[in-house]
Amino acid sequence: MYHVPRSAYYRWIKDPGSYRERMNQKIADTIKKIHEEHPDMGYRRLKDELEKKHDIKANDKRVLRICRKTHIQSTIKWRPKSCTRGSKDPAHIAKNYLNRDFHADAPNQKWLTDVSEFKYYVGIKVRKVYLSAILDLYDRRIVSFVT
Repeated sequence: MYHVPRSAYYRWIKDPGSYRERMNQKIADTIKKIHEEHPDMGYRRLKDELEKKHDIKANDKRVLRICRKTHIQSTIKWRPKSCTRGSKDPAHIAKNYLNRDFHADAPNQKWLTDVSEFKYYVGIKVRKVYLSAILDLYDRRIVSFVT
């Protein structure tokens, strides 16, 4: 059993909500204010912010429960890292011209290309930029690129 301050007890007589419910509501209101300022914070960083800046001690699980109840989520979600695997029955198999020989004796003999995707955020909206570069294997320099 935890100790309820006398002033909280008298407030409880006027307001039938329990002490813990009122504390949860106070934490929820503070979390909403923090979330409006920093929508990229998850529940762990919200808990740290509550302790450091607002002097409210709360458990991770309590903050997570309140965030779920009030539908507060971080705008950044990390996808799990996974490797790409080849299909058992690929429709097209590209010819292996290099046979892992990534050395060239003269310029413009062997070129490689790749397309990279970069994500950035404008507010809470995710934007994507693609970069396609051509690499010369002789001196490992970029011959051309397109964004």
